[in-house]
Amino acid sequence: MATPRLRIVDPEVTPWYHCISRCVRRAFLCGEGFAHRKQWIEDRLQELVGLFAMDCAGFAVMDNHLHLLLRLDPQRGAGWTALEVAERWLRLFPLRGLDGNALPVSDPRLKELAAEAATVATLRTRLADLIWFMKCLKEPLARRANAEDQCTGAFWAARFRSVAILDEASLLATAAYIDLNPVAAGIAPTPEQSEHTSFRARLVHCRNGWLLDTLPDDLSTRTHEPAQETGNWLLPVEDCRPAAGARPGLMPGLTLSCYCRLIDWTSRVVRDGKAHVPEALDSIFARLQAGPDSWGLTVSRLFALPKTAGNHFGSPARLGDAAQKHGQRWVRNQFPRTESARAQSSSAA
Repeated sequence: MATPRLRIVDPEVTPWYHCISRCVRRAFLCGEGFAHRKQWIEDRLQELVGLFAMDCAGFAVMDNHLHLLLRLDPQRGAGWTALEVAERWLRLFPLRGLDGNALPVSDPRLKELAAEAATVATLRTRLADLIWFMKCLKEPLARRANAEDQCTGAFWAARFRSVAILDEASLLATAAYIDLNPVAAGIAPTPEQSEHTSFRARLVHCRNGWLLDTLPDDLSTRTHEPAQETGNWLLPVEDCRPAAGARPGLMPGLTLSCYCRLIDWTSRVVRDGKAHVPEALDSIFARLQAGPDSWGLTVSRLFALPKTAGNHFGSPARLGDAAQKHGQRWVRNQFPRTESARAQSSSAA
């Protein structure tokens, strides 16, 4: 039986979630002549990130499935005014004319909706909800694909999968796993040639801004958002929140340059089994308290079969914390051969 979503998604336990959605019957509905649909998904994802109280730190659009690394931010949504909530909702679900086209959002309609306090409270919650985000991503794309195919029926498999990411090591491994999906599948020879991935999007953003040659070469904690990621719709690699107005990111002190080298090295481990870590990456593993061998094992297990069985990914201590938060004795780790963590709390027993 599927685990109830409320036992998986809880921003107080972790804001980070790895979401996977597959096409119905795992058919190649975004490949084999339909690769243009991948750009539909990427464009819609960028649009939704601008409307929801949610950030995207990673994605990979494959021929028959989709990976997302999302960060929930309900506190951001709590700070929106009633007018902001109403405007965002009407952009998601606009009124439509007889021809089916969206109508412009009128000021009277906007003010009318904003005046309904109970409705605004409900919409504010939805705009920070992972389920509503995935619904708004998948449903319009399914309708558009069916219209193109002149057919009806399901496009996506019914339920998307979400894995709660509980610590920094698991978060970085998940980000690398998502960005390397095309390489692991043999679709792209190198990470930088992997289209419709967050890694490729970051490099394109740098190239378009003439900043590709300015990537820093060292691992350092900054007091401002790196110029290479400024203006990108994706969440930055480096977490610079101590600086005023800076956005959150994957990890403090992790530069985009180091993430690029990490991706390159990990791609060699997954594909060629080479377990050599460059000098520049030592400080990353020291920060994570993880050595090269454990990193290679973690990433290799993400790519391994059989596929994952649980809905949480993290160290035994963090798994125990998550179980305690949910009032359970244990939660299932996503690796089938790993023992489930048990919360050390009498109140949860």
